[in-house]
Amino acid sequence: MAIAGLVGATALFAGCGESRHANDQRPNVSIRVSVVINPDEVIVQPLKIAMGPEKFQQSPQNQNYPQPPLKNSKGPLDVTFVVANQTPRDATVQILKRSRALKGAKVFARSPSSFQIDLPTGIYTIAAAGVPGVRPARLKVGSFRASSQNDVLTP
Repeated sequence: MAIAGLVGATALFAGCGESRHANDQRPNVSIRVSVVINPDEVIVQPLKIAMGPEKFQQSPQNQNYPQPPLKNSKGPLDVTFVVANQTPRDATVQILKRSRALKGAKVFARSPSSFQIDLPTGIYTIAAAGVPGVRPARLKVGSFRASSQNDVLTP
């Protein structure tokens, strides 16, 4: 009888507790970067991200309140690239760091596209392969990572 009681108590305590806590900081929301491929150049806006609170990336109800930084976050930043190819040729948008391609995404002629990538702190080159003569752009990613703790999350 004592053994059955011990097994039951162990099972009860093993099921208690949650591995996630409601007051833990939420990860940062994806930062949007616009990329326009023109016949002459690649245009990136903004040119710098994660350099501090992203005023225009917040939900409208939070724009006048400070963003809490993530504690102990040295990880990569989730970036969503929204691309518009305004040339008559298909292009592959390449994200390069020190001439090494991290990711490429095909964008058809005169069409929009989007893709996501996690980028660590650093300086990146955004190029358009497949469209000759197009000058690449640069994107600087800082080390600031904001918690989405103050953002209202919608389904």
